[in-house]
Amino acid sequence: MFKNHPKGLLAAALSNMGERFGYYIMNAVLLLFLCSKFGLSDETSGVIYAVFYALIYVLSLIGGYIADRTQNYKATIMSGLVTMAVGYALLSIPILATPENTSWLLPFTCGALLLIAFGNGLFKGNLQAIVGQMYDDPKYSDKRDSGFQIFYVFINIGGLVAPFIAPLLRSWWLGVNNMTYNAGLPELCHAYINADGAMAADQLTKFQELAASVMQNGAPVGDLMTFSQNYLDVFNTGVHYSFFASVAAMLISLLIFVFTKKNMPNPAKKEAKVVEQYTQEEKLAMAKEIKQRLYALFAVLGIAIFFWFSFHQNGQSLSVFARDFVTTESIAPEIWQAVNPFFVITLTPIVMWVFSALRKKRGKDISTPRKIAIGMLIAAIAYLFLTIFSLIMGYPSGEEFRSWDVAAQNAVKAGPWVLIVTYFFLTVAELFISPLGLSFVSKVAPKHLQGICQGLWLGATAVGNLLIWIGPLMYNSFSSQWMCWFVFMVVCLISMGVMLGMVKWLEKITMQQE
Repeated sequence: MFKNHPKGLLAAALSNMGERFGYYIMNAVLLLFLCSKFGLSDETSGVIYAVFYALIYVLSLIGGYIADRTQNYKATIMSGLVTMAVGYALLSIPILATPENTSWLLPFTCGALLLIAFGNGLFKGNLQAIVGQMYDDPKYSDKRDSGFQIFYVFINIGGLVAPFIAPLLRSWWLGVNNMTYNAGLPELCHAYINADGAMAADQLTKFQELAASVMQNGAPVGDLMTFSQNYLDVFNTGVHYSFFASVAAMLISLLIFVFTKKNMPNPAKKEAKVVEQYTQEEKLAMAKEIKQRLYALFAVLGIAIFFWFSFHQNGQSLSVFARDFVTTESIAPEIWQAVNPFFVITLTPIVMWVFSALRKKRGKDISTPRKIAIGMLIAAIAYLFLTIFSLIMGYPSGEEFRSWDVAAQNAVKAGPWVLIVTYFFLTVAELFISPLGLSFVSKVAPKHLQGICQGLWLGATAVGNLLIWIGPLMYNSFSSQWMCWFVFMVVCLISMGVMLGMVKWLEKITMQQE
């Protein structure tokens, strides 16, 4: 896999894999954790999640600026890993949320998330910039796309294992306390506490049945108020323990980077005298070239915004869809996020082989902009499938569905295959867009702006992520579930059409850089 690629690629990929492992432990549970710990609604948790996710990428602009200004990418990357470790350590402290302490505990949790986001901003874009610098060497320049695809596989190896950690630790800790896992119980516990026990009769009956079902060895539930507080405490403490694994992952990633950084490139130092040797015409020509590169970059960034808005529903509306509409008695909703990285790892060699075969047949590679347009079409197919399935099943809004009794819900719940098919198409789309987008940015970025241009790519991701809260809002408010997925399908199709309209121009710009 690494044959004919720069020596430092493996080291960078391993370092990124460790960081992504720690990150995805937290990310896999974040939305549902905010709901279960603080009793927040899907929509409120979705807004916090979206802002956090956006900040991760927005702050990459600051990280890129710092690295470009100091020309010390490696020190910036190491600072990011340390900062993230501190954030995860704060997040791992198991404090029970109560009506009395939520006023400071929720901001404390958000502060820990802010540290993680800032550390990620220092780390993520700059490591990608270093990978891009490896392929500036003419000896490796024709391997740039495949190099970023390999780099992307290692990101997803970490992402594959991580979603299992929090659910396993949570279930283990529940078992230690003679309880079992139930995804819908935390919401009812919070509702009972907030209503001071004054629940509607049907909801109270449902609560009593679920409470009895999670007690091991037929242990009595006892007082429902005490049970609610105890279950929430045990349920969320198990998740807190998983964040210790994130701290360890940051430290391991830091050690890998420290001991292998000598194999990674250092940016060439700029010489001020060189600028003075250019004629006015040459300066104007260079300025025009840089403008063209940046115009092309921003055009692709605009498309990326709508892809990430649609794709990152895996942590938002698709997570709550798994919680509500999919039979997951033996599989926690968070674990479904492992399906995406599993497909990335298994499908990347196939996609690379297809690209290679087409290159041999055509005598030239399919351009990166054209691949991105194809990716948007495949993302639309994922949501077309979910639209048709939800329409056939007659699914209502998430909010209405949760008001049904347990027997009615179980009668129409989907099998796990629905999520597997959806994630299959979304993952293929991701392989056409995300690693190749990184490659495109490294190709068109001016040499002295590599860090900040990678930050701009992540900034576009941030804008897309800032919009993802709309997913749970549509999921819960649209009268029929299919309408939510139809919106995402239309967004992907419009983005594909715009990209196809720009392909010729973008191909011309990228050819000038090769």
